[in-house]
Amino acid sequence: MRALFLAGLIALPMLYGIAARADEPVKIRVGWSSANASIIPTGLEKKELMLHYGKSYTVEPVRFGGSPAVITGLGTGDVDFGQLAYSAFAFAIENAKMTDLRIIADVFQDGVAGHYTGKYDVLQTSPIKTVEDLKGKVLAASAAGSAMDIGLRSMLRKHHLDDRKDVTIIEAQFPSMPAMLTEKKADLISATVPFSEDPALAKVARTLFTQKDAVGETQMIVWVAHESFLTKNRAAAIDFLEDSLRVLAYFQDPKNHEEVAAILARFMKQSPEQFGWMFTDGDFYRAPNGRPNLKVMQGNIDQLHQLGIIPAPLDVAHYADLSYVDAAAARLSANRK
Repeated sequence: MRALFLAGLIALPMLYGIAARADEPVKIRVGWSSANASIIPTGLEKKELMLHYGKSYTVEPVRFGGSPAVITGLGTGDVDFGQLAYSAFAFAIENAKMTDLRIIADVFQDGVAGHYTGKYDVLQTSPIKTVEDLKGKVLAASAAGSAMDIGLRSMLRKHHLDDRKDVTIIEAQFPSMPAMLTEKKADLISATVPFSEDPALAKVARTLFTQKDAVGETQMIVWVAHESFLTKNRAAAIDFLEDSLRVLAYFQDPKNHEEVAAILARFMKQSPEQFGWMFTDGDFYRAPNGRPNLKVMQGNIDQLHQLGIIPAPLDVAHYADLSYVDAAAARLSANRK
C-alpha cells in the first residue's frame, strides 16, 4: 500500500505537468518567403489586433527562399502553416505525395481586375520586342517551380519556345534582378512588387508581358497545412486565421496606410515611399474574407498539366478545407456588428 501511495505522489506532479502543457498556447510555425505577401511576418508588429495571440496560439515565422522551399519545410515538419504558390502546391501533391495537405485560406491573387499583376521586363533599349525575340536569350526567374517561374515558362511555350532548349533560364532572387538587367547579365527579368515599382527600374526597363498575359488570373499564393495538424489544433487554427483577417482589414484601411508603409519599410529596410502601392488597388488582390478562388486555382493547375509540367490532373477541391477560414470570417463579422 505504501508503495502504491508513493507511486501516486510521484505521478501527481507528472499529471499536473501534462495538464499545464495542454493549456499552453499552440506554437504555429509559419513558412513564408515574401514579407509583402501576407500579414506574416509584418503583421506581428500589430499584436494588439491579434486578440487570441498568446492565449490559444503563438507564431514563429520561418523564412524560406521561395514557395517550393516551403514544401521541404512542410515535409520535414519544420513548419505547420505554409504559404505556397499554386504551382508549388501541385508539386507537393503530385511529386512529394503530400496528399494530406489542405488549402485553408487565400494569401493573394494575381491579375484580378483593378489590381496588380507580375511583370516580365526587358531594357528600354533592348531589341527584344516580342516573346519570340527571347530565343537564345538569358532570362532570370525566381525559384524554380514558383508561380512567376511557371508564368515565364508558360508564356514561352505558348509562343512555341522550348524553355529548356531555346532559352537559358537562371534562378535569382527578386531584389537582385534589377541589377542583373541593367548590368546585362540577363535579357529579361521577372519583376514583382516592391521591386517592380522601383522608380529607378522604371527609368531603364519596360514590360514585355505580364503574368496575367501568360496565365490569366492566378490564385497566386494560398495558406496550407497538414490535415493532422489542423484536426489536432482546430480551435487555435481558427483563432489564428481570425486574427490574420483582422490585421488584414487594418492594413487595407486607407487611414492606416502611412503606418503600414512604415512597418513594411522598417522590416524590409527601405524607405516608406516605396510602399505607396501596398494594400491598395495597385497591390495584389487579397480576399477580405480569406477565401481563395478555387475555380481560378483549378484552371491554373489544369494549365500546368496541359503544358506537361505536372504528370496528372489534380482536383483542387479535394485538397481544400475552407471551414477554418469560413469560421474565422463569420466570427470576425459577428464581432463587428
